[in-house]
Amino acid sequence: MEYTTQMDAARKGIVTKEIETVAKKEKMEVSKLMRLVAEGKVAIPANKNHKCLNPEGVGSALRTKINVNLGVSRDCKDYNVEMQKVLKAVDMGAEAIMDLSSHGNTQPFRQKLTQECPAMIGTVPVYDSVIHYQRDLATLTAKDFIDVVRLHAEDGVDFVTLHCGITRKTIDQIRTHKRKMNIVSRGGSLVFAWMSMTGNENPFYEYYDEILDICEKYDVTVSLGDACRPGCLADATDVCQIEELVRLGELTKRAWEHNVQVMVEGPGHVPMDQIAANMKVQQTICMGAPFYVLGPLVTDIAPGYDHITSAIGGAIAAMNGASFLCYVTPAEHLALPNVDDVKQGIIASKIAAHAAYIAKGIPGARDIDDKMADARRKLDWEKQFECAIDPKTARAIRDSRAPEQDHSDTCSMCGKFCAVRSMNKALSGEIIDIL
Repeated sequence: MEYTTQMDAARKGIVTKEIETVAKKEKMEVSKLMRLVAEGKVAIPANKNHKCLNPEGVGSALRTKINVNLGVSRDCKDYNVEMQKVLKAVDMGAEAIMDLSSHGNTQPFRQKLTQECPAMIGTVPVYDSVIHYQRDLATLTAKDFIDVVRLHAEDGVDFVTLHCGITRKTIDQIRTHKRKMNIVSRGGSLVFAWMSMTGNENPFYEYYDEILDICEKYDVTVSLGDACRPGCLADATDVCQIEELVRLGELTKRAWEHNVQVMVEGPGHVPMDQIAANMKVQQTICMGAPFYVLGPLVTDIAPGYDHITSAIGGAIAAMNGASFLCYVTPAEHLALPNVDDVKQGIIASKIAAHAAYIAKGIPGARDIDDKMADARRKLDWEKQFECAIDPKTARAIRDSRAPEQDHSDTCSMCGKFCAVRSMNKALSGEIIDIL
């Protein structure tokens, strides 16, 4: 039997190699995974032209996945540096890379990613439209935007962020409700600006069915962008955000009717006490479609440390149903991240994702934590490094402040006062020497 997308295959009872791979990774029965894919509760972004892809599933019943944003800008335009970031991200276990390049000839880098990178590749075609045509925003037509979506699909990207949910009505809402931060989504602001300057409807909304035809042909997953995501705590869960989410729910249903897989993007900056409610509202309105969140950041005052504010919010979001965490680096709100920023962002997001994985009670989630506990009880440092989320850093810290030889099994924090050492000796009937 023939199929167009992973969703179409699942609905027809066809076990694709991608479904088989994801089921094995998630330790899930193929039949259960196929049901979730058929229902839209799991997406397996897998463009037919991305031949080197190591497929992953995104859904609340699966392991929480991590996305890494990168790409050149006008001020930082070295594609070799961006490739270093890609290699670092893949080496550290990121499941997805989003190329957000906004300068230069973007296509060769995008094609290099889909030809060489095993992680899922995502893009935001509206960014590339001005760059691709080398024309100012107001001169572009709806057809120009749609053609760039087609170009990205042909190039093999697995998912595209499309800001389909804002319309002409949103312009009035933004002006009426007087948000503190207005629109902070880069893609959303471009679409808003284009509508304001041309007087036309959002092309990604008006020609949505044509976009779905493209996505169905290449099996590109639509990531419904949240143009009105809150950019500060004051704007969280306001009328603009929720009204757009309602429209994204409608667009999710239309995509599924085309057998096109969907992820729904979410906030943003959200106080901790509102995160669970945000997840519940999205799951209800968007019928369980995978939720892809940027953070959320739980405070606005931590520039330089927003990988931490994001990890706090990400853990709460994922525990309450978010499927996909977009990492945030220490450079957020400040600069384009460098390679070390990328590492810090990935580590923070992986900790959040793993913590949520445990909290959701998914079988096997805590296995590695239990192995770490065993290794710590035995003072087995090599095993502890094996279990660590960042073994190199853990080893480097211990080695830089090593304990003295007569208590080298401990660390330099407690030395012979080590509780684990004392308990091991006491329980085995040994003398406990302290001095």
